[in-house]
Amino acid sequence: MATTIPSTSASLSSPGVGSGLDVAGIVSKLMTVEKRPLTLMDAQISADQAKISAYGTLKSALATLQSAVGGLGTAASFKTLTASVSDSTLLTTSAGSGAVAGTYSVEVTKLAQAQKLVSAGFAGTGDTLGTGTLTFDFGTFDGVGFTSNGNGTKTVTIAAGQNSLAGIRDAVNAANIGVTATIVNDGSASGNHLVFTAGASGAANSLKITVADEDGNAIDDAGLSRLAYDPAGSAGAGRNVEQKVAAQDAALVIDGIAIRRSSNTVSDAIQGVTLNLAKTNVGTPATLSVAADTGNVATLVGSFVTAYNQLQTTLGNLTKYDPAQKHGSVLTGDGTLRQIQTQLRAILGGSLSSGTYTTLAQAGLQFKSDGTLALDSTKLDTALKANAGAVTQLFAAVGTASDALTTVSAFGAKTVPGSYALSVTQVGRQASVAGSVAAGLTITAGVNDQLDVTIDGTAATVTLAAGTYADASALAAEVQARINGATALSAVGASVSVTQSGGILTIASNRNGSAGGVAVAGNAVASILGATIATTGLDVAGTIGGFAATGSGQVLSGAVGTPIEGLRLLIGGGASGDRGTIVFGQGFAARLDQMIGQALDAEGSIEARTSGLQKTIADIQAREDAFNQRMTQVEANYTKQFNALDTLISALNTQSTYLTQQFAALQKNSNG
Repeated sequence: MATTIPSTSASLSSPGVGSGLDVAGIVSKLMTVEKRPLTLMDAQISADQAKISAYGTLKSALATLQSAVGGLGTAASFKTLTASVSDSTLLTTSAGSGAVAGTYSVEVTKLAQAQKLVSAGFAGTGDTLGTGTLTFDFGTFDGVGFTSNGNGTKTVTIAAGQNSLAGIRDAVNAANIGVTATIVNDGSASGNHLVFTAGASGAANSLKITVADEDGNAIDDAGLSRLAYDPAGSAGAGRNVEQKVAAQDAALVIDGIAIRRSSNTVSDAIQGVTLNLAKTNVGTPATLSVAADTGNVATLVGSFVTAYNQLQTTLGNLTKYDPAQKHGSVLTGDGTLRQIQTQLRAILGGSLSSGTYTTLAQAGLQFKSDGTLALDSTKLDTALKANAGAVTQLFAAVGTASDALTTVSAFGAKTVPGSYALSVTQVGRQASVAGSVAAGLTITAGVNDQLDVTIDGTAATVTLAAGTYADASALAAEVQARINGATALSAVGASVSVTQSGGILTIASNRNGSAGGVAVAGNAVASILGATIATTGLDVAGTIGGFAATGSGQVLSGAVGTPIEGLRLLIGGGASGDRGTIVFGQGFAARLDQMIGQALDAEGSIEARTSGLQKTIADIQAREDAFNQRMTQVEANYTKQFNALDTLISALNTQSTYLTQQFAALQKNSNG
């Protein structure tokens, strides 16, 4: 009986190249399993990136709302009056803070003008005049004498190479002294005229031009002195250019009251109303009306309501939950977003502690059942017409002082609303030097014409114009003009006011407080001041609500870390002691603006959450990099192991074939 040898070919072989083992496929499937953590990390990165994008959407919606409430957060936005005029070609007008409803009769009899002085004619713009200096003074000419307005003389040096008509024009314009120079050609053989125009209109801004000429004669009609202009001089002897347009004030009559101003922009004739004069209307008065106009505020409130409702839509989209799919949105349940929602509801759903209106509903803003706001425009209009100030306090941040000489000039995000008693222990004042005797009115060149002054720490030397002055006021104007015209002082913003009382002059710094200073010397001191009496500048000092405040000049500022931090008060004189009460309040828009600002701040809650997510993503990406490096090694190990197995199987297959052949041969021999 033949022995049967079982076949092993089925168990030792598989289809394929070599051994038939699919090494690449096996390794690929094993690596898919190994890399499952990488899939989870990628999913976490995608989720965190989606949150960052959602926070960006939230920030955009909050910024839009902040922009809308910004217009309601300041008292200046609540202009509820508008001004109009029956003849719009006569003037334009606008109503601002403090305006009162009413009608006015307006007649413009003169428009303000800036003085224009014109030189004699020259054949060409390159014609030379001479070198030296041109000194411009600004003031008033009464038909007899010129009186400086004290704003300072301005000197322009005309050097060689600048002494042509065009060169002088360019030098004056480059000096930027409040005078412009142009050349006008009338078309004749000697038709080029240099024209000087005062930069400011008004009778007190007419010009006097004093020349220091290289030829030594400052008033003759030769050399640079051909541009001299002393309105009290004579033609060809000091008055060598011609006035073509006189300096002139604007003149108008409002309700029968005659008014003069240096400019065609008149902002202090009718309370809170600005007039921009365009032409005269002598004998035909126009009617100016100031009437209630709540449209601007209604527009601002409407924009706020729209932006708030858009934010609510955004918040809903970011947090909604789909019960059917049992799936939330990207920020469903997010703590940062919930905190912002809570703050919004707390502010807008709350009430102010004081004021005629304390809730938004009183001004026509009401929450609907879905959490959005609705505006009752009629109710808002009624509230504005009944008490615009109360509506302002309902929305804006407002600071008021009961003392007439105190102004709330600023407040900050850290200023706590409340009522604070103001106590002034020291009133701010300017540094000054006063004379002890009536000023001598005669100034002689080289004898008593020089003042060496130090104003607010900056030194300068000035020379007074020689002559006998009409009175102490005229001399005071000259001293003020020369000091304020000193380049060293004007360059740093230092200036003085010079006044007289009983003929005695006082020179005071225009800088309030201890930073100001005045010192005088020079050969003119004895004659115009005598023995000088110096007064140091003082900073205002006091407390606000019992908290110590910092004084600088006339400004009293709340200290850091106190409820009055950021509060700034301008104390405009008065006496020391109790100075009434400061009331500061934050309306709904101001509070909302502050809350959103904190949320959007670089160190705010949204930025902190976004930064945290970005750090998490960076950490996961670093872990992925390390994981991928490990997977490369794992894959290499798997490939090595299965390649070894492939080799082993190939050898076993070869051996199987050999044994199969041997078993077949044995079986054949056995059967034979």
